[in-house]
Amino acid sequence: MASKSREGDQVQELVMIDAIQRLGLQYYFQDDINATLKMSRDIEECGGNLHDVALRFRLLRQAGYDVQADTLSKFKNKEGKFKQELEQDTKGLLSLFEASQLSIPGDDILEEAADFTWDLLKTTTLKSVEKSEIAMIRNTLNNPCHKSLPKLTAKNQLHNFDTLIKFLHYDYCFGMHQWLKDIKDLATIDINMAQITFKYETTKVSRWWKELRMAEELELARHQPVKWHMWSCVALPSPDKAEIRTELTKMISFIYLIDDIFDVYGEVEELTLFTEAVNRWEYANVEELLPTYMKMCLKALYDTIDEMSESIYIKHGWNPKDVLHKAWAELCNAFLVEARWFDSKHLPTTEEYLKNGIVSSGVYVVFASLFCLLDESKDSKCANLGNSHPDIVTFVGTLLRLWDDLGSAKVCTPRYHLPFDMLLIYI
Repeated sequence: MASKSREGDQVQELVMIDAIQRLGLQYYFQDDINATLKMSRDIEECGGNLHDVALRFRLLRQAGYDVQADTLSKFKNKEGKFKQELEQDTKGLLSLFEASQLSIPGDDILEEAADFTWDLLKTTTLKSVEKSEIAMIRNTLNNPCHKSLPKLTAKNQLHNFDTLIKFLHYDYCFGMHQWLKDIKDLATIDINMAQITFKYETTKVSRWWKELRMAEELELARHQPVKWHMWSCVALPSPDKAEIRTELTKMISFIYLIDDIFDVYGEVEELTLFTEAVNRWEYANVEELLPTYMKMCLKALYDTIDEMSESIYIKHGWNPKDVLHKAWAELCNAFLVEARWFDSKHLPTTEEYLKNGIVSSGVYVVFASLFCLLDESKDSKCANLGNSHPDIVTFVGTLLRLWDDLGSAKVCTPRYHLPFDMLLIYI
């Protein structure tokens, strides 16, 4: 068992990590964070109160460590219910609620914790007279850390930073005022730098999109390059990834554009020719057979991929064309399958729908593009990952497809996406 002094030091380190992550600054301290969490994993105890234990559990699990939720069993009574005295520990309840958001199948105790903390914290917001406490609890319930994007919430977190830290971690922050001030100053600088950088990037992406002139040809298609850029910002938040974010946004933009061509504009015969052209990666033989907007899209896609491939070759010494060609061909093939289903009124089975839908989500194109842009080929172990489908990527694709289709179906039924009530059966 760790000494009391070491336990206290450990919790203080975890408090620092929590503050850093809430302000979206983790990429500045990632090596230190990794080393601290690795050390924390090897220490069995981490304080004796609910706040400390739940905080350690959450930080370790979200970092990918195999920590068991049974560590929270100490806060249950003989009847297997969470102890009644915890109802007065608002700080511990907030920490436990945050931890409960990382449950996995079989974590019954976390499912119970989620219900237990939600009900009590909602009741606290009705009874408390402290406006700052009420606002903080409501914000936590609506936007738990694990389901928030630090780059989007950092400014709001900074505004409420003092209240949050003093309430959640007061015991461990006493006497650390200089450190807290330094981290706030860094966050302020980082937010200002990010705003300048992202403004430059979105301007660049918007200019590129305008020069494609696709918005003039396809008025009904989505034209939201700034919104699509947010995907890249979330995937690559580090300040030194500006160029990669811009290139990745171009790939995401084409995914949406081609999806709209298949969903809204193209007839099956035209879409078949379009897909064949992407599979061959040429359009000379079908140029006269395709409508203008399809020819424009093909040329823009080919030119963009060629420019990206040349840039990667110059920078890293390898040509990713084959990887990117294969990913785009696979995506268009999946789009065509959905188009033919709709045209023939074919009702796919659950297995058919999900197998194809994971690909049509675009996730494999995004990951293949990231693989190339980040130059993962320099590692021989990663050499064949560009077009492979590891489980972690497939799971992301499954979530994206079902979530996207369910969300779209609440507003309308897209042309080639299945109706909302049908998707409920699949889930």
